[in-house]
Amino acid sequence: MDREQKIWAGLKDHYEEALEYFPENRIVGLFLQGSQNYNLDTEESDIDTKLIITPSFRELAMNEKPVSTTHVRTNNEHIDFKDIRLYIDCFRSQNLNFLEILFTDYFIVNPLYVDSWNILVSHREEIAHMNPHRSMQSMAGMCAEKNHALQHPYPAKLEILEKHGYDGKQLSHQERVRHAMIKYAAGDSYWSCVHEPFEPEYLKMMKRHGLKVEEAVALSKWSLEQSKAFKDKFCEEHPKEENEETLKLLKEVQYQIMETSVREELPYV
Repeated sequence: MDREQKIWAGLKDHYEEALEYFPENRIVGLFLQGSQNYNLDTEESDIDTKLIITPSFRELAMNEKPVSTTHVRTNNEHIDFKDIRLYIDCFRSQNLNFLEILFTDYFIVNPLYVDSWNILVSHREEIAHMNPHRSMQSMAGMCAEKNHALQHPYPAKLEILEKHGYDGKQLSHQERVRHAMIKYAAGDSYWSCVHEPFEPEYLKMMKRHGLKVEEAVALSKWSLEQSKAFKDKFCEEHPKEENEETLKLLKEVQYQIMETSVREELPYV
């Protein structure tokens, strides 16, 4: 099975499994997340996805907490279940990990919501640039998180740390995001920030633990310092304001999706 076949087969499997937890009329779409979107996947890369859902009318009426959880499949692949209301807020947070689904080539969108979703995709660059100050802060924060995780003894990472002394996946992501900060500040498209990382083969080498532990630790420390300094300079020059027109667009699409969902669930309304 080649790369494309593996990705699409994985998406289909994830979608079928999601239907065990939610009726199809509540599923807005399923979207690939992770290394395949950055062209940094290897033969060992899992398929991980984000599933955006609508709340049921009962959940709305009873003011229940919106769904936001990670479902771990038996093969250890992940599906992040998230309510559309929360995901719209995630777009506003300007977090690269959430914005990337607007730029992925691999997704399954429910025909009920495809017109609304396509509005978001057609405005994805504006959405990804609706608050440059916040976007740069978010990316710098991600770099700090990856630096912290490099040698942190998380239970799931103990075997990797024992073997290599560090988690190469964290280092490669830290450098990928730092590079994205540079491209973003230079005015490159967000599509390029996601799909065209600097020196992809070098990043893959890091991911495969091609550096000695002392080299990896030194690089991560340097990368953290660079990303913080870069963020500080950028944020001094860019105001915190959010683009009001883009925010209005996000709210309107959220309303459209939720209205469609309620009408599907309660057709007599």
